[in-house]
Amino acid sequence: MRVATDIGGTFTDLVYVDEQGDIGVAKSPTTPPKFEQGVLDVIEVSGIEKEAIHTFIHGSTVVINTLTERKGVKTGLITTKGFRDVLEIARGNRPDLFNIRYDKPEPFVPRHLRMEVEERLNHLGEVVTPLQIEQVKGLVAHFQQEDVKAIAVAYLHAYVNPAHEQQTVALIKELWPDVFVTASHEVTKEWREYERTNTAVLNSYVKPTAASYIDKLQGKLKANQVNSFNFIMQSNGGTTTFEQAKETPINMVESGPVAGVYGAAVLGELIGETNLIAFDIGGTTAKCSLIDKGEVKVSTDYYIERSERSAGYPMKVPVVDIIEIGNGGGSIAWIDDAGSLKVGPQSAGALPGPVAYGLGGTAPTTTDANLIVGRLAARNFGYNVDLEKVKAAIKETVADHFELSVEEAALGMIRIADSNMLNALKLVSVRKGYDPRDFTLVAFGGGGPMHAPILAKELGVKKVVVPTASAVFSAWGMLMTDLRRDYIQTYIKRLEQVDPAEINQAWSFLEDDAWQQYEKDGLSREAVVFARFADMRYVGQEHTVKVQVPNGEWTKESFTEVVNRFHQLHEKTFTYKLEQTETEIVSLHLTAFGNVKKPTLKQLEQTGIAANEAIIEERDVYFQGAGWVKTKVYDRNKLAAGATFMGPAIVEERSSSTVMHPGQSLVVDEYGNLIIHTGVN
Repeated sequence: MRVATDIGGTFTDLVYVDEQGDIGVAKSPTTPPKFEQGVLDVIEVSGIEKEAIHTFIHGSTVVINTLTERKGVKTGLITTKGFRDVLEIARGNRPDLFNIRYDKPEPFVPRHLRMEVEERLNHLGEVVTPLQIEQVKGLVAHFQQEDVKAIAVAYLHAYVNPAHEQQTVALIKELWPDVFVTASHEVTKEWREYERTNTAVLNSYVKPTAASYIDKLQGKLKANQVNSFNFIMQSNGGTTTFEQAKETPINMVESGPVAGVYGAAVLGELIGETNLIAFDIGGTTAKCSLIDKGEVKVSTDYYIERSERSAGYPMKVPVVDIIEIGNGGGSIAWIDDAGSLKVGPQSAGALPGPVAYGLGGTAPTTTDANLIVGRLAARNFGYNVDLEKVKAAIKETVADHFELSVEEAALGMIRIADSNMLNALKLVSVRKGYDPRDFTLVAFGGGGPMHAPILAKELGVKKVVVPTASAVFSAWGMLMTDLRRDYIQTYIKRLEQVDPAEINQAWSFLEDDAWQQYEKDGLSREAVVFARFADMRYVGQEHTVKVQVPNGEWTKESFTEVVNRFHQLHEKTFTYKLEQTETEIVSLHLTAFGNVKKPTLKQLEQTGIAANEAIIEERDVYFQGAGWVKTKVYDRNKLAAGATFMGPAIVEERSSSTVMHPGQSLVVDEYGNLIIHTGVN
């Protein structure tokens, strides 16, 4: 049995698949700060035999939470003499350009813990100044006195030659075995001193917390007779071992959300849809990502806490290109100083949760609003829902302020949340030059199917797919992932000057590194598959375009093919190409997949049951422009393949509801996915 668990802000999800291909799901409240307990709870709720778990895959928010809540450990930095303040200087292109009171984000390492060592390499990786070992020894003693728990080491040009960093780390471990250490070349071999240094610092900052969490989780699993092969979801859309995750936890920063994106790509391949927008609404956030021709986009230009007013903090690690906003089922409605209605980013979370949960929440949320307008049924909550208390909360906060009925106020809350989500969908599609009419929306998470049909219509998307196990689809996506590692090496060369033998040697070096690491994990060479990319640009440009390039030995003809691919991709991305201008490679990017056995999805049995036999009830639902409308409610578990009906309608399942608006139609495909035609021509 393969089991995947995903910790969200409100719920911890579980999906399992057995040898026969049967899929089961479960949900349980998230249990901060002891998140590992929530994992054990959801295994208990699922009722599966713990001894039968062969492969366990986990997605966690522990890293991103540690960073955003500033709950990491006291960290020191050792860097090249003259570069002590690179974290403070950061970048000059501040976002809030005309704000004379603008403050740069405060570094995670204060200045008195940023220390310099005499050493220097040039841009070719040649030693200019040898490493001063005695200075390193003095800094270790200083950090011990300061009660530092983790150290980051980032030297100039270490991405070309890591020798000095390796010497430093070896010495630190010899003098102080208990301290956590990160060298910049261990997390990234790309240039950009500020970004590389910051990535190393953040990895050290979260390393003790992540290692402790993983150890506790592994201990709890073993104590409960779960003797499985254990893997953790990474931000690049692949998995890695528990041991590797403890070394570079920064690769887990978007651990949970990206699994749903990858799952959407796998599902799209299965049902013949290669152009997709993955759309996930959980309890705290809404997330979306665009998949073009089956390709999940991965970038190393990732930031946390970046906004219109803040430059944020860069991380030079591969992360699936994803937009995330603070709007989910638990998002709280509030009135700002100007008297306008806002929804989110504050969330009621798992505790106290929405008012409907009856766990002490008093602020109305999107979930409460959906309950009032009839899109959710109180019987599915798993709590004793006090409808009058929910109505009172919306009346007091929203309805009285705008002199509306409770229903109109609830619909207003939903429309504000929808507007926020629509903006996020535009950011990954229209704003990047893609026509949404060419894409299908895959909606998942507890709230995705509820909001997606109307959002798709407004965006111009013709079709929405609500997958099987939609409420726990991110965990489902983990079941379908392979092991994945990304090896990125800065390699600045004009293509006209590159010797094929030299670049073939560079690719071979990356591939040998990948094979060695996978062999340690017990994989054979036959199980490892490579995909190559090159970050390229025109000479004189700053920005690059990631181009998929051929595997195997490169010849002069290969260079011609690579240049042609670059011209085409540059024109698609930036609307122009400069065929007479020289091109250059900036970085080589090797993605190494370790293929693992994945479940085979079963098709639905042909029961011949008519759609009408799946109707649970008919209830009043409040729709924009139509008011209260008698709406049929279907039990998803009773819908057979081929079942079809028109909206308005609601399809209920254990942890989610799909809301179809008037004029929309639905058909169930052979795998049990709900295919909704939104009414867009």
